[in-house]
Amino acid sequence: MHQDSPMPSSPDNEGRRAAHAPYADALDRVAARDSLFLTTPGHGRNGEGIAHGLADYFGERILSLDVPPLFDGIDLGVDTPKDEALELAAEAWGARRTWFLTNGSSQGNRMAALAVGTLGTGVVTQRSAHSSFIDGIVLAGLNPRFVSPNVDEANGIAHGVTPDALRHAIRMHPEKVTAVYLVTPSYFGAVADVAALAEVAHEAGAMLIIDAAWGAHFGFHPDLPASPVTLGADMVIMSTHKLAGSFTQSALLHLGDTEFADRLEPALARAFMMTSSTSENAPLMASIDIARRELVNSHDAISESLENIRHARAQIEGSEHYRLLSGDFLNFSDVVDIDPFRLPIDITATGLDGHTIRGRLAEEFAIYAEMATATTLVVLIGLGKSPDISRLLDALEQMRTENAATHEIAEDESASAIPPLPTAGDLVMLPREAFFAESEVVPAAEAAGRISVSSLAAYPPGIPNVLPGEAITEETVDFLQAVAASPSGHVRGSVDPALESFRVVRDPKAAESSL
Repeated sequence: MHQDSPMPSSPDNEGRRAAHAPYADALDRVAARDSLFLTTPGHGRNGEGIAHGLADYFGERILSLDVPPLFDGIDLGVDTPKDEALELAAEAWGARRTWFLTNGSSQGNRMAALAVGTLGTGVVTQRSAHSSFIDGIVLAGLNPRFVSPNVDEANGIAHGVTPDALRHAIRMHPEKVTAVYLVTPSYFGAVADVAALAEVAHEAGAMLIIDAAWGAHFGFHPDLPASPVTLGADMVIMSTHKLAGSFTQSALLHLGDTEFADRLEPALARAFMMTSSTSENAPLMASIDIARRELVNSHDAISESLENIRHARAQIEGSEHYRLLSGDFLNFSDVVDIDPFRLPIDITATGLDGHTIRGRLAEEFAIYAEMATATTLVVLIGLGKSPDISRLLDALEQMRTENAATHEIAEDESASAIPPLPTAGDLVMLPREAFFAESEVVPAAEAAGRISVSSLAAYPPGIPNVLPGEAITEETVDFLQAVAASPSGHVRGSVDPALESFRVVRDPKAAESSL
């Protein structure tokens, strides 16, 4: 039931251009020359002197590829290999224009917020947005209101947003809505109806931004969901490093070929300059270029990988104690498809908390899962990969039988249980004003009812539980402290690792003039 849309460019219609990676190829040509570098970077692109340790650790090849920006034959001038690589990426994903990002999708989220801020401040944001977009709201001075995703309360899973929920949220915003920011696919692989959501946003005169960090591979095979770029979204952010094979921290921002493109393109270009390094990492960008080439030319490899994943899914479903929750996703009104490369496994049969299991898998079995909730373990498989899922199932069985034999959960495991996701407090102050307000640090016991200065997000997955300008609730304090105490938990933005203190607005009366 994949959404119908034009497929991104394929080897048949791109021909020779799609068969190479122009930026990576140009970088390779420079690396192959016997050159004397009297420039940055200081390692001089060889293993001599101070770079000896780098060469021993990484190899001289990676040093030779670490070429600085504004280099003739790579990215200096017009119609450069980098320009061609960007054009090929735009063609592949169906965009009007594409930017390579070396600060991850977090950079793309901040770019999107800054671009929106040039056109207006009213924005409707999915509550399960990544913390980096909240950072962008602060930077751009936006006035957010929120639309809640459907939530599987039993498993602590946030899905997507329905068109009706979005339409209602837009109507409830006290000012003109300039943009809508939504997340699809979800962290668990649920796919929302982008085409219908784009129609709702555009009817209200708002642009649609899609955080598709987990969907860079969409659209490159008929058995995968369509790329949101081709479904009417105005901006799409994608982490190519997550499943499409590029290096960690590399990503893309796509500008859709929509009615907003002429207004957004210059704003995005300025936002890119504000958020990118002036010393962008060449190997990161080369990895994006190569990942694009492989996606376009790897239909057979993706087919083989999908077939192997079908076997893995059948293996999990055929086990006595475990099942995949993604089979239930389509029962939610916001979900129209699922990403087969994410496997959300119900691990309740073990009798152990998912966060405990994730920690023990890493420590005792050298198996690393992407994330967990109290009842669910999420594993992902990169395109073209065929890991042995039986190793994971054997580890889960060992933990299950050990726990069943003792009929109790160890003290350190019971302490890691995470409360349900808390309901957000009221937004009583604009995020930017709260961020810059005079602040103080108070004990956690005194934080409830105070206005947060910080954006606090439990990792994984990095969804903000409290924003600058929001009232802190007792439920939020309990939740964040439990996450911080769990074996694999971390709270981004916290004053201290254990969440014993919170940074709040010193003078609550400051909120009276804000909203």
